[in-house]
Amino acid sequence: MSTATLEKVSQLDQLKKFTKVVADTGDFESMRAYQPQDATTNPSLIFAATQKPEYGHLLDKAIADLKDSPLKAAAKIESIIDHLLVLFGTEILKIVPGRVSTETDARLSFDREGSVNKGRQLIALYEKNGVPRERVLIKVASTWEGIKAAEQLRKESINCNLTLLFSFPQAVACAEAGVRLISPFVGRIYDWYKANSGKDYKGPDDPGVQSVTRIYNYYKKFGYETEVMGASFRNTGQIIYLAGCDLLTISPNLLEDLSKSFDPITRKLSPDTAKGFDAEKIALDEKTFRLEFNEDPMAVDKTAEGIRKFSADIVKLEKLIAGRV
Repeated sequence: MSTATLEKVSQLDQLKKFTKVVADTGDFESMRAYQPQDATTNPSLIFAATQKPEYGHLLDKAIADLKDSPLKAAAKIESIIDHLLVLFGTEILKIVPGRVSTETDARLSFDREGSVNKGRQLIALYEKNGVPRERVLIKVASTWEGIKAAEQLRKESINCNLTLLFSFPQAVACAEAGVRLISPFVGRIYDWYKANSGKDYKGPDDPGVQSVTRIYNYYKKFGYETEVMGASFRNTGQIIYLAGCDLLTISPNLLEDLSKSFDPITRKLSPDTAKGFDAEKIALDEKTFRLEFNEDPMAVDKTAEGIRKFSADIVKLEKLIAGRV
């Protein structure tokens, strides 16, 4: 493609030639505007969306459908939240051609069986709404228990998106478990290193970019089918330096920035270049995983922080619904 031609093509459209673009939002209009392949949500995004009048009808429906349920109060509120998540997901799938990621309760992050059961419940609700399970990814935290829950769910043809992933051991364990997709958090890795070193990072020197590059190359070198979806970006530079990653989930403000820039993008990651990646294949049992994970203070800090924040937003949703039921 000539430079003259590239100048007429937005960075977003260039990126879509190398990578599946995923909308990281609960806002339907953003999805319509930027036409991503997939969409991903989390409790924080859904809680924020319920505060907007244009999405109030979904919350109203979730409450109305279950308000007269014989379930006890706590169980009723839990069911309403599940129903709300699936209603959002079902509407999103009317807009995007691919898949939607729906998060389990973050308070189940260390509960393998609880995560498995919640994944089954969410898929059952989607199927009741006429959505095939192939179009849904259940988001689970990348704890050992979460990874093992995803391994079990995959055996039941329920695909998972392993979120809150900050370290190489988490990525290796996910690949060994055969999970469908992982979401390494580029921006939060960058945040931690910037805060702890006082240094700003750009381009290939960004620790978040380096982490995803290493994971991608390792997966492709050894033929793992688990998809890599970079997430949690702070700037378009991080996105551009991961062009070629299987998927990238991007917030509306950064999608807008990419759509308004016409600078050329070149592919940075590819299965062909990964063949020359210098690495040996490793396997992790539970003890080794926990030790290796513990050796990475950034991953320990950010995983714990992420679980706390997502759990807090579930509690906010519960309080909002409790006030309405």
